[in-house]
Amino acid sequence: MQQSEIEIKFNLEISQIPEAVRLEAENKAKEAYVMTLLRHNEIGSGRAAEILGIPRVEVIDLMSEYDISPFPDQTREELEREVSETLRMLEKYKK
Repeated sequence: MQQSEIEIKFNLEISQIPEAVRLEAENKAKEAYVMTLLRHNEIGSGRAAEILGIPRVEVIDLMSEYDISPFPDQTREELEREVSETLRMLEKYKK
């Protein structure tokens, strides 16, 4: 898959913003953009962590803040099947 770089620009007419406040606002805007991509399954949590420069576990915390489920839309039966398959795989490694 080919990676592309996205640049997002917008102008705000605000005077005299302290540098620390400007940087915080830019980081929050980037975070919101990445969380929106994650919500729409355009990227995964690993990629989101990479883009934001944070550990994946922190992305999972952010997902909670943005009300994004860490689980894909699956039926109960699909989730149960996935759990069963995972348990079988783990049993192989125990031996």
